[in-house]
Amino acid sequence: MRAPRGTQDILPGNSEKWQYVEHKLIDLCRRFNYREIRTPIFEHTELFQRGVGDSTDIVQKEMYTFEDRGGRSITLRPEGTASTVRAFVQNKLFGLPNQPTKLFYIGPMFRYERPQQGRLRQFVQFGIEALGSDDPAIDAEVMALAMDAYRELGLTSLTLVINSLGDKESREKHKEALISHFASHREELCSDCQVRLDQNPLRVLDCKKDKDHPAMGNAPSILEYLNEESLVYFEKVKSFLDLMEVDYIVDPNLVRGLDYYNHTAFEIMSNAEGFGAITTLSGGGRYNGLVEEIGGPQTNGIGFAMSIERLLMALEAEKVELPIEESLDCYVVAMGDKAEHEAVRLTYQLRQSGVQVEKDYQQRKMKGQFKSADRLNAKYVIVIGENELENNAANVKDMDSGEQKEIKLEEITNYLREQLAGGKS
Repeated sequence: MRAPRGTQDILPGNSEKWQYVEHKLIDLCRRFNYREIRTPIFEHTELFQRGVGDSTDIVQKEMYTFEDRGGRSITLRPEGTASTVRAFVQNKLFGLPNQPTKLFYIGPMFRYERPQQGRLRQFVQFGIEALGSDDPAIDAEVMALAMDAYRELGLTSLTLVINSLGDKESREKHKEALISHFASHREELCSDCQVRLDQNPLRVLDCKKDKDHPAMGNAPSILEYLNEESLVYFEKVKSFLDLMEVDYIVDPNLVRGLDYYNHTAFEIMSNAEGFGAITTLSGGGRYNGLVEEIGGPQTNGIGFAMSIERLLMALEAEKVELPIEESLDCYVVAMGDKAEHEAVRLTYQLRQSGVQVEKDYQQRKMKGQFKSADRLNAKYVIVIGENELENNAANVKDMDSGEQKEIKLEEITNYLREQLAGGKS
C-alpha cells in the first residue's frame, strides 16, 4: 500500500520544520491581533460554487466532490476563504463589538490537479482574512504581515507585486475594453480563455497557456480605467506601504479572477535561484460581495493565502537552516530489575516536571543504552544500578563535559532542571 498520488507523509525529522514554521506564523498573527479559526475540512459544494466561482478552474476541474449517504453534495475544501466567510456569517461575527474581524487559519486543502513540486492534491494552507473594514491601511497591514511571514523565517529573495482592480464601475469599463481587444483573437486563444472572455475576461490575463500570446502584451491595463475614487484608494495603499518601508512593484497585469475582487490585488514572488518555474509564493486581495453571496450583510474584506509546502521549498532554495535543535534533555540507563523499576518511576517524574526524557525499552545492556543516548543526542544520562540504589542515588553524567556526579534520587529532578536552565549546583 502506498499513499494516494499527490499526497505525502511528513515524517519525524521533517515534521519539526513544519511545527517551527507554524509556530512562527501563529506568533506573527498574535502580534498583528489575528485570531485563529478552525473550519470543517468538508463543506456543502454550493459554498465553493458561490464563494470561489462557477467559472474558475478550481470549481470546474479541481474539486474533490462526492455525495454523502443523505444525497447531499459535499466537497473537500479547496481553499480557506469561503469556509472562513461562511463561519463569519453563520456565527454572526459581524455583530461583535470589536471590528474588523481579523482571523487566520492553518490546515489541509484539497485540489485534484497534476501533482508537481510544491503542488500537491492535499496541501497545507495558511491564510488570513480581515472582514469589516474598507480602510486602505488594513490592505497595507495584510501585505506587511505576508511579507513579514517570509522575512522572519529567513527569506530574502522576495518581490511584492501589487495592482488595483478598481471599484465595480472601473472594472466594468475595463472588462468592455478587454472583450473588444481580444474579440479578434478569440479563435487563437485556448478553449478555457474563449469561455473566460464571455464569463470573466479578467481571467484571460491570468492564463498560463496564452501568457505569451502577442495580444497579452498590449492588452488594456486596468490602471487606465480607474476612476478618481479608485485612484485615490490605490495611492493611499501605496503610501501606507511606503510608511512601513515595505518594498513593492506595481504590475498592471496582475489580476484576481473572481468577480467580487476589487481594489487591491497582490502576489509575493520568490526570486531564489532553483526555486522553480512557478515563482508565486502567495497571493491575495480585497473583496466585496462575498459575504453577501454567502448570506451575510454587506461586508468588505481582504486576505491572502500561502502554501506551507511552497514556503518550505523557498527556504530550501535559499539554503535557510531553521534553528531546530534535535536533542534530548536526559536518557535514563538502568541495570537490573530493581533499577528498571526505579527508572520507570524516575522517568515519569522527570517528564511531569517538564524535562524531556527517554529510557531503554529493548532490554539492552549498558553499552547499548549509552549508544542509544548518543544517537538521541542526550545532554545528560542518568545511570541507575544496584550500587546506586543501595545509596538511594544515581549517577548523572553531563555528556558534553563528561563530568559525572552522584545525586540523591529525591534531588535529581531539581538538579537536572537547574542544569538545563544553565544554573550551577
